[in-house]
Amino acid sequence: MRTENVSSDIVVVGGGLAGVCAAIAAARQGASVSLVQNRPVLGGNSSSEIRVWVCGATAHGTQLNARETGIMGELFVENQFTNPEGNPYYWDLTVLEAVRAEPGITLFLNTDVREVSASGPEDDRRIESVTGWMMGSERLITFTAPTFLDCSGDGLVGYLAGARHVTGREPYSAYQESWAPEVPDDNTLGSTLLFYSKDAGRPVKFVPPSFALDITTTSIPERRIISTEKNGCAYWWIEWGGELDVVDDNERIRDELQAAVYGIWDHIKNSGRYDAENLTLEWIGAVPGKREYRRFLGDHVLTQHEVLGMTEFADRVAFGGWSIDLHPPGGMYASEAGSKHWHPDGPYHVPMRCLYSQNVSNLWMAGRNISASHVAFGSTRVMATCAVLGEAAGVGAALATRAGVTPRELVAGRMEEVHRALVRADASVLGVVHDDPADRVLSATLSASSTLRQLVADEPAGTHPLDAPLGLVLPVDPALGTLSLLVDADTDTELTVRLHRTSRPQVYLPDEQLRSVTVPVGAGEKQWVALDLDWRPERPQNAFVVVEAAAGVRLHVDEHAPLGVLALTYREPAADERWTEQFRHWKQVLHRQSPCLRVSDDVDAYAPEKARGGYARPYGGPQTWVSQDRRLDPEPWLEARWDQPVTISSVELVLDDSVDIDLINLHHHRTEPEVMPDLLTDYRVEVEVEGAWTVLAEATGNRRRHRVHPLTVPTDVTAVRVVAPGSRGAAHVVSLRAYATPSPAI
Repeated sequence: MRTENVSSDIVVVGGGLAGVCAAIAAARQGASVSLVQNRPVLGGNSSSEIRVWVCGATAHGTQLNARETGIMGELFVENQFTNPEGNPYYWDLTVLEAVRAEPGITLFLNTDVREVSASGPEDDRRIESVTGWMMGSERLITFTAPTFLDCSGDGLVGYLAGARHVTGREPYSAYQESWAPEVPDDNTLGSTLLFYSKDAGRPVKFVPPSFALDITTTSIPERRIISTEKNGCAYWWIEWGGELDVVDDNERIRDELQAAVYGIWDHIKNSGRYDAENLTLEWIGAVPGKREYRRFLGDHVLTQHEVLGMTEFADRVAFGGWSIDLHPPGGMYASEAGSKHWHPDGPYHVPMRCLYSQNVSNLWMAGRNISASHVAFGSTRVMATCAVLGEAAGVGAALATRAGVTPRELVAGRMEEVHRALVRADASVLGVVHDDPADRVLSATLSASSTLRQLVADEPAGTHPLDAPLGLVLPVDPALGTLSLLVDADTDTELTVRLHRTSRPQVYLPDEQLRSVTVPVGAGEKQWVALDLDWRPERPQNAFVVVEAAAGVRLHVDEHAPLGVLALTYREPAADERWTEQFRHWKQVLHRQSPCLRVSDDVDAYAPEKARGGYARPYGGPQTWVSQDRRLDPEPWLEARWDQPVTISSVELVLDDSVDIDLINLHHHRTEPEVMPDLLTDYRVEVEVEGAWTVLAEATGNRRRHRVHPLTVPTDVTAVRVVAPGSRGAAHVVSLRAYATPSPAI
């Protein structure tokens, strides 16, 4: 037997999206990382072995402007270009190539960690090493490091190290959560096997195996949706094992799920109830996709109240937005619905104190094993959220290791450093302002070749009937005076609008009503109707304008919405819709389109200053510089200039990759653009040295949001600019940065 010892700064155990993002994040902070995965592929539940859609804060479009940035965002956008058809094997490649692109990561596939060496008293444990068996190569490898991340999902490393943890459901008395049971139990969310079918173009028979389940003896045909058009994760409800131990009983659960899949397929093929003669099974999973097991206890336990209340923790390091999504313990055999959902009003925050062990001083965790109650875990468990938690934990682990401090000490004394590192990495954080003094642009004067100054959409290309209230989100910076809408009216009538605040910068729902305005509308077509709203808030923020339903009235629609303008429609729940405490009345319509509108006041929402400091994603407004259309400004530029030369080592850009567009790795829904429509695909970065401009970098066919352009040596410059030749619409730059210190990613 070959035995080996591998030393690194950080060991990440688990190669799902949490572990992948943790490893990449730590490596980009300059740490050497051993990434240890017990499967032959990366991606965990999203991999071609299991094939679960990567869902996250967008909640299939329920949350607006909520798509993840950072490493998870890079994976989404790259997959959209290289894998527009949602091939699961191409997704594997996207994840693998992201890991292989980082020289600081050494990858160990097929390596099952099953031994942990830890020491110290119960309240202050420390991991010294972990040992794994590399299958196929027959190598026993011991990994040593000052810092370990358990991203294994089931939490075996932390468990063997003696980390405090819980399983099952806490009682209501623990955190006063309305969705917690009165009596605690060991129930968890179950595991799932998926399958894919295809049309063979000719009749194909199916002879079921002897162990196939006769689903007609169960409640499945009556209580679950079976369809020949559905594939893969559309059958998420093939779930079982929540009343068992999903690890101890893994093989029993797998056998039951396989029996159910073959039974469902037998029902589709041979019951005579479906047009399935030409269908055949293309793929069936062999590895159960687990949802829940151990949850470690950190210095904070995230709860239902903090998810729904969007609590703003001082140590917030990531966000989620998926609903609290809980399933009955009986899974596919349960008499109740397969899931119940409760959406927060917008994305919520996760504190760093949930990402490290309270009693193992060098153990971080990310993924579905973080410190959260069972109810809160119902939201944090989805993979894109696990991924952003992984990035936050990876950054934190690298910073703590470099400083020689524990995770607890990092949170207590170095959160400013953590936040600045996350912002510089373009990680998924909300409401964390960019204030790093190492960015020289914070002290520069910004200017641009042009700036969009008017909130206008006035090229009609269809109509939208006002048979239900329509909500309009409008950036207000600095004021909202008269709003004009282009309408048709069949008869003389009235139009009423209500002006509301929104409750939080990341929320796109009406809150406090400020005023209501009603104006007469005469019968006729294409009439501009003026509504005096007269609002000048203390700080830039979004307004939510409700246009009340009006019979016989239609709003004209422009195919292109101004950046930051969103349209939503209102609906009441149907009589049979359950879990009404989570019902979302407002749903987005006219995606990336807008009612034809004009706002009387010039706006500052797209000013060059928006690309300096501030926030690097929509937050109470677009937070982006926008030029005029290239028909008016064919080669737009954005410039930062200093009165005296400043020394810089790196110019870094955050570009607009349309975080309003919901992307799914295996295409739960097909998103058409392969390159995000607001992205600068072609640009050049120039620096001014002693009065002369020099091209630092030039990009063509760019697909990435976050670009780092290092200088060969630190250089004294008097100005930096990004120039964007091209033909697509206006130019957008979220953040222009010029750092005195080199990027840790280089």
